[in-house]
Amino acid sequence: MKKLPLKLNTWQTLSKKEIFDNPWIHVEAHDVVNPNGGKGDYGVIHFKNLAIGIIPLDDELNTWIVGQWRYPLGHYSWEIPEGGGKLNVEPIESAKRELLEETGIKAKHWDKVLEMDLSNSVSDERGYVFVARGLEFGEAQPDEDEDLEIKKIPFEELYQRTVNGEIRDGLAVAGILRVKLMIDHNEI
Repeated sequence: MKKLPLKLNTWQTLSKKEIFDNPWIHVEAHDVVNPNGGKGDYGVIHFKNLAIGIIPLDDELNTWIVGQWRYPLGHYSWEIPEGGGKLNVEPIESAKRELLEETGIKAKHWDKVLEMDLSNSVSDERGYVFVARGLEFGEAQPDEDEDLEIKKIPFEELYQRTVNGEIRDGLAVAGILRVKLMIDHNEI
């Protein structure tokens, strides 16, 4: 398949100012000139970690999801096991750590199924989704600030819950839809 053409940057940055910084994000305000010549302000969020998601699958195509309260949203969310990965660490290594921490699962076989920009209109956050197979089970080791519920469900049920809007997390939705296509095309 031929790649889509890419255009050169027509934005001009006049100045940048730090607004906020913590261990996870760095927020800047940019004075810019947009492609049509108009001046304006643009807020940019730089993420200090990668977003990592994992879809563990057993031989019967069951998977494990994680439920937790998401403070920014103000509601409970069911998701694939997810977490942050340091920028200087290979995403697969962060995926292995996150799966073990959140579910107690180790896997023998790993495949990267998706790499995506999560919110490219305001941030540079990059996400990766992996499928983990050849599963071994142990005890979850959540971070001290995590209160997680783990649930085993058939992957098809997870897909249906995604289609009906019950699963809403962006990384999870993208990963689940990609894995469903792979299963339907006998790639998994």
